[in-house]
Formats: sequence, C-alpha cells, structure tokens
Amino acid sequence: MPSTEVKTVVQCDFDSTIAADDVSFLLLDTFADGNWGQLLKEYREDRISVGVFNTKSFAMVKADKQTLLDFILVKNKIRIRPGFNELLTYCAKRGFKFVIVSNGLSFYIEAILRDIGVENIEVFASQTQFNPDGLKVEYIGPDGSEFVSGFKDAYTKLFLSRGYRVVYIGDGKSDRSPASQAHYIFARDDLLAYCQEKNLTCMPFDDLYDVVRGLELLV
Repeated sequence: MPSTEVKTVVQCDFDSTIAADDVSFLLLDTFADGNWGQLLKEYREDRISVGVFNTKSFAMVKADKQTLLDFILVKNKIRIRPGFNELLTYCAKRGFKFVIVSNGLSFYIEAILRDIGVENIEVFASQTQFNPDGLKVEYIGPDGSEFVSGFKDAYTKLFLSRGYRVVYIGDGKSDRSPASQAHYIFARDDLLAYCQEKNLTCMPFDDLYDVVRGLELLV
C-alpha cells in the first residue's frame, strides 16, 4: 500500500547516476569545436559554476539535434545503470514521487527515457536551442527564472518547502549542496567522497538495486 503518512520525493541525478556514463561529456568529446576541457578544469577548480561550464561548452557544439540523438541512441548506445526500472516500480508501489533533476540537457535525457520505454517522469534539466553557430542552453528554475548556479538546489528547496521528505541520489560535484539538504542520501563517486569528508550520513550505491534495498528500510 502506498504510504499516506510521509510525503516522499526521490530526487535523482541523470548523468553517471541513471545513465552509467556522462552523456554530456560524450557529446562534448565528439562534437565540441573548442577547448571545453579547459572549462571543465575551471569548473572542477570552483572558478566557474556548472551552469556556466555547460553554457559555454555546448556553445561549441554546432551539430543539429538529430545528429546528436543518432550518436546517443544508435552509434553510441547509452548504458542505463542496472535497477532503474525496478527503482521506478518500487517508488510507484510506495507512493514516492520520482523526479529527475539534472544539469544535463533535457533533449537527450527525454530521448533516452523514451528509447528505453520510460514515460511520465518529470524531468527538470537545461533547455536547449539548436543553432548552427552553437547550442544555447538555459537552466530555468521552478519560479521561471534563469539559473547559472544552484539549479538542483532550487528544486530540493522547493520540495522541502512543500513538506516532502527528500531522498537524494547522485554522484557528482553539483550534487553536493542539494544532497546536503536532503533527509536521505544515496551517493557514489565524488558525492560519496564529499559525504564521507563532511560526515554526512549516506548509503553508497553501485547499481540502482542498491538504492531499492536502501529505500526498503525507510518507514
């Protein structure tokens, strides 16, 4: 029976969390016409935000939407982390709201979900305009304003303000701040190291079956 006592939202990252690889990096590696690696270095050194990194990096990509989707879905079939469908099924059974909040691009996230037969999931990610002189990406927050940083945080704060118990699933640097506000954290890679450094209680995961097993402990 779905839980009626506690409203729970599962806020999940996409790249390197649901997708086994970082799709944005795969696209930039192949299509960016410029030194996007320098921008990545600046982001990792906290000199620019993740929003600025993506905005400037994807401005170097001049390929059209269909070319990018063919690369993702046909030439370089994206691997989904095992247990994703089981995680969705479990959340539905428990009455948990499942949302994807990602600094990735909504056009490829939604296309990958359609390709694996997953529908009716809310996806909050950057919006993309396709131009021959480079992609334009924008992060539009829940209040309709544009974000250059704190995009994921804005949704975590929204869910908290609406009385949700927030379960956070992520892996990267941009997941640190929103995860630290959540009630429960499932972490891997950079986020896991951050949680351990800051003594934040979290559950490590390798695949998404691990997350399902962790969610089973929630009451």
